[in-house]
Amino acid sequence: MTGDTARVGVLSLHNSKETKAILNAIEDLGHEPFWLRKENTAIEVTDGHVSIEPDVDVVLNRLLLSNTDQPAEHLGLATTFERIRPMLNEPDAVLAAIHKFAAAATLADWNVPVPDALLALSNERLNQGRERFGDVGVYKTAIGTHGGGTWKVDLTEPVNPKVGNRQAFLQRLIERDDEDHRDLRVYVVGDEIVGAMYRYAPEGDWRTNVALGGDVENALDDMPDEAAEMALYASEVMGLDYAGVDLIEGYDGWYVLEVNPTAGFKGLFEATGVSPAPHIAKLAIEKVGGTVDEDRVEMLAGTLDDSRPSCAPPVSKSLFEDTPIIGYIEEVVATGTSGSVQALAKSDTGATRTSIDTSLAAEIGAGPIKSMTRVKSGSNKSGKARPVVDLVIGIGGTQHTVTASVEDRGHMEYPLLLGRDILEHYRVDVRKRVDDDRSDAEDPELLEE
Repeated sequence: MTGDTARVGVLSLHNSKETKAILNAIEDLGHEPFWLRKENTAIEVTDGHVSIEPDVDVVLNRLLLSNTDQPAEHLGLATTFERIRPMLNEPDAVLAAIHKFAAAATLADWNVPVPDALLALSNERLNQGRERFGDVGVYKTAIGTHGGGTWKVDLTEPVNPKVGNRQAFLQRLIERDDEDHRDLRVYVVGDEIVGAMYRYAPEGDWRTNVALGGDVENALDDMPDEAAEMALYASEVMGLDYAGVDLIEGYDGWYVLEVNPTAGFKGLFEATGVSPAPHIAKLAIEKVGGTVDEDRVEMLAGTLDDSRPSCAPPVSKSLFEDTPIIGYIEEVVATGTSGSVQALAKSDTGATRTSIDTSLAAEIGAGPIKSMTRVKSGSNKSGKARPVVDLVIGIGGTQHTVTASVEDRGHMEYPLLLGRDILEHYRVDVRKRVDDDRSDAEDPELLEE
C-alpha cells in the first residue's frame, strides 16, 4: 500500500454497472481504484522479477467467464494475477461455480441440498436416466447466464447431452403449485448477507431472472433462517468471497440452485435499496490491511453509483478492431433440445430479436414456448403476436443463447433472421454473403510470370 491507501484493481474486461459501482465505491471509501482492462493492463517478467501495470495491492475478479467463447484465456489471465497478488473470488472457485453441474456436485458433497441432476456424456446414458425426473424436467447447459441455456422440457421426448458445443444436463424441477413461481437470491459478501430478494417469473415464463423481466421483492426481513444459513454455507463451500446464491423452496424444504460469482446488482438494489458494491470494496481494502469507515460503507450502500469512474482508462482507438465481422447472409448452426441444423441466416440490424421458421424450430426442438411477443412490421403497425422460444445459434464456433420469435418463414428465402440480440457482438458487412457464387467468378485472372 501507499501509506494508508490501498490500491485496488478490478479485473473486468466489460462495462457493467457492477464494475463501475465497485470502482466508485473504492474511491468514495478513500482508497485508489484501478480498472484492469485491455487499454491499461500488462504483466512483465524481467530477470526473474514480475511486475504488473497498473501496480495494485489486491485484485477483485469480475471476469464474466460464462459470456465468452474463450473462458480458458480469461481463467489464465485471472490465475496470473492471483499468483502474484491477493485476489477475491479466485479463479479455481469461480470455475467451479460457473459450471452449474460442478457447483451442484460440490455442494451435494458438502451436504448442501440441491435438486437431483444427471450429466451424461453419451446420448444413450442421458436418455436412459431421464425417466427418473418425471414427464417434465429442467434441461441446462453447464455454463450459461441470465437464464440463457435453461429450458423446461417434456421428458417423454429424448434430449441431447450437448447444446451446440456446450455440455448439458437434466435436473429435477422444483415447484410449489399453490404459489407463484419464485426463487430467492441472497447476496453474500465475506461471511455476511448484505441483501436478499424474492424473484418472480414474468408472465408466460417460469424462470425468475431479472434480465428476463422477472419482478423482485425485498426478502431480507422475512427470509427464513434455514435459507439464510444455507446461502452462507454454500458460498463458503464454493470458496467465494462474494456471491449471489440462488435458492428455491420445495414442499420438503430449501434447495440451492446456483452460486453466481458475478451476480448483478440491479434487481437487488431495486428490491432492497442496498448495493453490495461498497461491501465488496471494503472486503478488498481490508484484505491488504486497509481501513474503512463502517458508517461510510452503510451510507454508500444506499446508492448505486454506476457512473463512469474517474479511473476509467481512455477508450482504445482500436475498440472495434477485434470485433468479428458477420455477413449479410451467414451460415449458422441452430440448436434446440433435440438436435442441431446448419442453415442460412439473414442479418437484420432493424430487428430487435432473432426469429426462426416454424418448421425448423420443430425440427431441432426449439422450445417449449415461453411467452408471446408482439412484432411490428411496415404493413402491420399494431404488431402481430408470435411465440418465443430459447434458441442457441452457433456462428464460427461462438454460441449465442437467445430468446427467438417463431414465425412461418416458408415463403421467405432464409429460415433464420439474426436480430440485434446477436448482431450486437459483430460488425455487419452487407457485401459479404455465403450464398453469393459470383465472388469467385469476378476475381480477375492473374498472369503467370
